[in-house]
Amino acid sequence: MEEAQKLENFQARIDKGLKIEPKDWMPEKYRKQLIRMISQHAHSEIVGMLPEGNWITRAPSLRRKAILLAKVQDEAGHGLYLYSAAETLGIDRGELLEQLYSGKAKYSSIFNYPSLTWADIGAIGWLVDGAAIMNQTMLAKGSYGPYSRAMVRICKEESFHNRQGYEIMLTLANGTTEQKEMAQDAFNRWWWPSVMMLGPSDADSTNSDELMRWKVKLESNDSIRQRFIDRTVPQADFLGLTVPDKDLKFNEKTGHYEHGPINWDEFFNVIKGNGPCNKERLEARTKADRNGLWVREAANAYAEKQRIKTKAEEKQA
Repeated sequence: MEEAQKLENFQARIDKGLKIEPKDWMPEKYRKQLIRMISQHAHSEIVGMLPEGNWITRAPSLRRKAILLAKVQDEAGHGLYLYSAAETLGIDRGELLEQLYSGKAKYSSIFNYPSLTWADIGAIGWLVDGAAIMNQTMLAKGSYGPYSRAMVRICKEESFHNRQGYEIMLTLANGTTEQKEMAQDAFNRWWWPSVMMLGPSDADSTNSDELMRWKVKLESNDSIRQRFIDRTVPQADFLGLTVPDKDLKFNEKTGHYEHGPINWDEFFNVIKGNGPCNKERLEARTKADRNGLWVREAANAYAEKQRIKTKAEEKQA
């Protein structure tokens, strides 16, 4: 079959809402876009463990510690699902991780900001996971089967993460004056990075048109960002916190909140590796990979030993 006909059939299948599976024919650009997108998502999950993992030993109670520990473990699991989904496209996760450690591969800009107080853990769950859910529920309906199915479970767990973050903020907002100030301070520092983490504006997004035509994405960055703001501002009002945007106002005609200007210079600077914690995050991941080498070698040696044993038993049978 000619390439043009294959491409036409591929697009027709997507337009009908059918999933593309690993053994199906797909354009090379579709495959590469998915590898870039899924691996960036996977990297974000395992780097995103760091700002919260930093607070496991300092959580204010055993209950908070157990919940945070479970949440961080969930994020590691999300990374594993996503690396597995990427591998269905013919790339090894070891290669993807090398791209991360070398700085060639990107991850979400939001995880290059520091978690300074316990309220930051609440803000991360409420805002960062809240923004992520807006994006991921859309990805769960995307065209590539393994990626969309991974998103279903991830969305369920992220919903729990979002609620635990909001519950932390609710507790602090109804606590002492110092606790409420701590909640407002964390909100001030995480609001704009959360708004920005949904990606560059549609005018500056170079991949969105292609990804939407292939239904990997079903909404533009600006559309998802608007949904996030519309949902989150009333939640902030309920907490009694002030959104750190003096230009924020509700438009009665459109039914949406209008926000002030976004500092895209800051966003692109962080993406380029110049955020507050870029260097620290990559060093931590690289060190963890190096320290875990003996575990991987031991697991491989055990697996090989079991393989030889099973083969010998099969010969004797």
